Amino acid sequence: MTEPVHSIPRSERIARWVLAVAFVLLIVVVGGSFIKVPYAVEKPGPVTDTLGRLDDGTDLVRVTGAKTYPTDGALFFTTVRVIGGPDRHISAWEWVAGKLDSSARVVPEEEVFPKDSTDEQIKQMNTAQMQGAQKNSIAVGMRSTGVKVPQDNLVATIAEGLPADGRLALEDRVQAVDGTRTPHVADIVAAISDREPGDTVTLTVERKGREREVRVRTTDLGGGRAGIGIGIEPKYDYPYEVRIDAGDVGGPSAGMMFALAVRDRITPGEMTGGKEIAGTGTIDDSGTVGPIGGIAQKLIGAQDGGAKWFLAPESNCDEVVGHVPEGLHVTAVGDFEEATEAVEAIAKGKTSDLPTCEQVVATSR
Repeated sequence: MTEPVHSIPRSERIARWVLAVAFVLLIVVVGGSFIKVPYAVEKPGPVTDTLGRLDDGTDLVRVTGAKTYPTDGALFFTTVRVIGGPDRHISAWEWVAGKLDSSARVVPEEEVFPKDSTDEQIKQMNTAQMQGAQKNSIAVGMRSTGVKVPQDNLVATIAEGLPADGRLALEDRVQAVDGTRTPHVADIVAAISDREPGDTVTLTVERKGREREVRVRTTDLGGGRAGIGIGIEPKYDYPYEVRIDAGDVGGPSAGMMFALAVRDRITPGEMTGGKEIAGTGTIDDSGTVGPIGGIAQKLIGAQDGGAKWFLAPESNCDEVVGHVPEGLHVTAVGDFEEATEAVEAIAKGKTSDLPTCEQVVATSR
């Protein structure tokens, strides 16, 4: 006789199956947490009112030595929260979560962080960019009221091995290019880059109190763009003191909103008319508003912060169209004068003529 075969009870089979599935899921979860990918996740960050006060009760924008005026409303600068970095790659699960989050954007790390940089280097760069943005915004805001702010444009960096190396010196004051005066950094950059690589440019510089002309042959800095390998920074002589405290936020993208806040502080009346207006955009010493990154996330952050209006750089309009949250109105600006006019129009409720990004994109096609 043969021994009877005992089958495994159904409940035990189910228990074994559940344990097997749980074990597989555990491996997947743990593996996804340890697997790192070279991507970053951009998410909407908080907004900060440039007309507001800090935790200690002082104004975010503080003016000393000039008459200031009370104001109301809000001029928000917007931020993007970035998850990841050169020293801290995101996990596979963070990548998946970012892809599933409609308010987030997952991008390769090199789109957000300079190649071969460390987190500390990025922090230092962002701090320097914020300081530069604040200096420009103070000058632009002051000048918009008729105040004169003298400036010198200094050679701040010289790239080793490029044409300017050995021809120019740090702290040279660049006064003209090919005989044409260059009062702004943007004028210098435009005058040098507006030519073919290999052409020669003549820079009039002041060095140790003496003016001299320096001839430099341009080279291709990439994409056919002519350059000589220098970085120029403006040095301002402000007639009075303005301090801006943005906390731990870095980067140049709050420049336009800082300049608006400076102007509002030193001019009578409420520039915003009590409205809450958000925006973003770099600003250079000539008042030109430049593009920034992560504008789709900043639009969401602005809406979450309570803003009804948003000032966007014209050069970002192609990224704005199709990404504006419901209830948020966006107007495009190209320079500080246009930004000022937009805020004043919003304050008065006369917004029908404000340019939209849809109009800007349609015109550029």
